[in-house]
Amino acid sequence: MREVVEMLHLVITDCVASLALLVLVCVFIICALVRALTNKGPMLWPILGIIPTALFHVDDIYDWLTETLNRCDGKFAFRGLWMSGVHGVVTSDPLDVECILKTRFHNYPKGKFYTERFYDLLGDGIFNTDGEKWKERRQVAIRAMNSSRFLSHALQTTEDLLQKKMLPLLGHFASTGEAVDLQQVLLRLTFDMTCRTGFDADPGYLDLNLPDAPVAKAFEDANLVIQNRFLVPPLIWKLMKFFSVGSEKMLKDTVGVAHEFAEKIAADRMNEYKKLGGLKARGDILSRLIEIKCSGEEGMEEKFSAKYLQDFMASFVVAGRDTTSASLSWFFWLIHKHPVVENRILSEINEMIKDRESEEECLYSTEFTVDELERMVYLQAALSESLRLYPAIPVNLKEVQHDDVLPDGTPITKGSQMIFCVYATARAEEIWGKDCREFKPERWIKDGKFVRENEFKYAVFNAGPRLCLGKKLAYMQMKMVVASILSKYSIKVVEGHPVVPKLTISLYMKHGLLTTVRHRSIPKP
Repeated sequence: MREVVEMLHLVITDCVASLALLVLVCVFIICALVRALTNKGPMLWPILGIIPTALFHVDDIYDWLTETLNRCDGKFAFRGLWMSGVHGVVTSDPLDVECILKTRFHNYPKGKFYTERFYDLLGDGIFNTDGEKWKERRQVAIRAMNSSRFLSHALQTTEDLLQKKMLPLLGHFASTGEAVDLQQVLLRLTFDMTCRTGFDADPGYLDLNLPDAPVAKAFEDANLVIQNRFLVPPLIWKLMKFFSVGSEKMLKDTVGVAHEFAEKIAADRMNEYKKLGGLKARGDILSRLIEIKCSGEEGMEEKFSAKYLQDFMASFVVAGRDTTSASLSWFFWLIHKHPVVENRILSEINEMIKDRESEEECLYSTEFTVDELERMVYLQAALSESLRLYPAIPVNLKEVQHDDVLPDGTPITKGSQMIFCVYATARAEEIWGKDCREFKPERWIKDGKFVRENEFKYAVFNAGPRLCLGKKLAYMQMKMVVASILSKYSIKVVEGHPVVPKLTISLYMKHGLLTTVRHRSIPKP
């Protein structure tokens, strides 16, 4: 009798478990059907929200976002893990972007959801603050960057790195025939370039032997951990941080290396100022900030604390290094796939060389003047088109301060997140035309002149009050890098090498960019 009861108990338990599973499956199926029939976006699972759907598409997340947004007329609602506080709207509509970045700018700050995740690395730096604190930092940045001394310093240091390190390094690979990950080399270039431009410090990351640089790796590792904070519930990463375990311990260690690097440079520069009574011989931003700090202006001595300078320097590295290297990697891949575009760029470079009236030894130099770079209209168009298709920051996030209504009538609730996908905007036919997925630099040229697009349709450099202060410099540096490299070397992607986006804050290539380098001979005029 006891055996019969136990058997009945097992049968009943199995039946209940099967019934519960069946109900759960039915709920999931019904949710999926409702979502599909109402065309309101991706499947939102009970408890887990959008997470299972997003994980299923993790290897093609940006293309999936694009297809979903195109199917949903450029907008869909999302929800994260239950109790995570993650919910809001994803959009690719330029009207929404204008609303977020300009019209109702104050209602869409970066917000706590974003800033607390980056705080360990960026602190109260310009890219991690809102309101009056952000305004004050932006004004200081404008004051430091808007000077002929800084621009001259930035371009000269870029040229020095290209001529003394980047071109010889590529020459080494051209001589040996060894394949090289160009994305990694460009990361090294932009890290050194950013440090020299911003702080007049040379980490030596681009030296011929490609040395390890603990501070460069520290910034890379910190970015990865911070990215993971966006993917897990706050309770989890905050507990890990409190007990200093796992990835949060790694973040603490890497941030320590990055901040120690910044603190030492700032302290040395401050001592130099005191010793020399000024830093007129230097044109970098850090030196300019120290000059402002010591200018005697009311409140400046207290405002420009060691932490202020540290946060500014960390923000400058993150902004300059990752975005420029990622953008250049996609550009070299695109012109490899489109040799006609590459040939037109080379023709433009040749024209610049032909127009020179300098001495014979300078005529075929790979160094280009500011005037020459500004006259490279087709190169600027090609870079702009590359950035359109592969923006350095493919997705941007803002936090809603107060209940609002988007231009098309979509209600937005306080505390939710507004995400705009620049990557998807570039691939919307109603915005860029039926050829939106094609790489066509010609779309940026009219009557032989470069034409700019609406900044909310092309929010690659952000837009509105937060428009990137370094936009002009970034274009000049990228043009200088491309013109110098292409005038001397032919870069070809290794056949069969997979090139796909990586799920990171900046749009890197998942497998790098494996290339071969060959010497190029530009015909003499």
